[in-house]
Amino acid sequence: MKVSGGKISKNIAKAYICLFLLTCMIIIGCSKTQTVTEEIPLVRTQVVKEDLHEANSGYSGEVRGRFESQLGFQIGGKIIKRNVDLGSVVNRGDVLMKIDPKDIQQTVNINSAQVYSADSQLRLAESNLNRYRQLYEQNAVSRAQYEQYENAYDVAVAALRQASAQYAQGSNQLNYSVLLADSAGVISSVNAEIGQIVSAGQSVITLVKDGEREVEINIPENRVKELRNAQQIHVAFWALPNTVLDGKVREISPVADKVSRTYKTRISLVDPPQDIKLGMTANVTIEDPNSQEKLYIPLAAIYQTGEQPGVWVITNEAVTLRPIKIGTFGDGKVQVLQGLLAGDVIVTSGVHKLREGQRVRIVGDVQ
Repeated sequence: MKVSGGKISKNIAKAYICLFLLTCMIIIGCSKTQTVTEEIPLVRTQVVKEDLHEANSGYSGEVRGRFESQLGFQIGGKIIKRNVDLGSVVNRGDVLMKIDPKDIQQTVNINSAQVYSADSQLRLAESNLNRYRQLYEQNAVSRAQYEQYENAYDVAVAALRQASAQYAQGSNQLNYSVLLADSAGVISSVNAEIGQIVSAGQSVITLVKDGEREVEINIPENRVKELRNAQQIHVAFWALPNTVLDGKVREISPVADKVSRTYKTRISLVDPPQDIKLGMTANVTIEDPNSQEKLYIPLAAIYQTGEQPGVWVITNEAVTLRPIKIGTFGDGKVQVLQGLLAGDVIVTSGVHKLREGQRVRIVGDVQ
């Protein structure tokens, strides 16, 4: 039986077609449709606003006394009594601390005995001088003998004066063992405790005298000139939200702090109420009457590309990088001179994870 070549070719072609169809069916049956969804990131935003307050300089500080005395003993010794605590109100002459006076008392006793001895020697010298004066007048003794007793009397007088001075000095030392308040005020710090050995002149108590109250702040060197020329200074208090006082610059330290490189400044309070207490937190605002409302944004909103700063602006739930021109900065904020308008919504967190035209979701309400 013979099979023609054309019939074999047709059978092979049919086999290939069947194999191709079978392969396609297997691929279609095994494959699954996958839907690719774009991940929309969450961002924190802020509405750009014009703010006059931010254009003014503000510094935090602490309420202090105009006059503060660092009190200490004029002698060294062991503290045996402390009559005040932190915040105690004292009057002039109140006893604050005492030092053990036993050794000083013994010195005073010794000096007292020396005074008694010198006084006795003086009386003896005076009696001898009177006796020899009479003998000299009667030509019973020579001039040299008389002058000898006259000189002994002068020496006795000087010895009594010396002993009396030593006794007075010892008495003063005894009085120095008691630390007294030199004026009425409030104890702002206590630096020594009972049983502690202190040296002469060591500060043990800080007394804030009654009277004027001030706010102490620290300003950077680039703001010193601005503060000197300030025309309006307002002081607000964290504990008294409804109290705002006028202030005046009393002094600016001529030397910067070695660590912070800032200048310590004292702001006097004009007519402070009784509610102003020592140690209160205050905010000092230096206002410029010629200042205008300016745009300030958080430093975290800046996206730097090369030398050009920019911010991501949200429009129709998509971000666009907008170049800006920045001015002064401080306190975590930067002034925007060009590139933004009041009312623009900008991204303030996650700026380095965005791309041009990307859709975003806003965390909570727009701030």
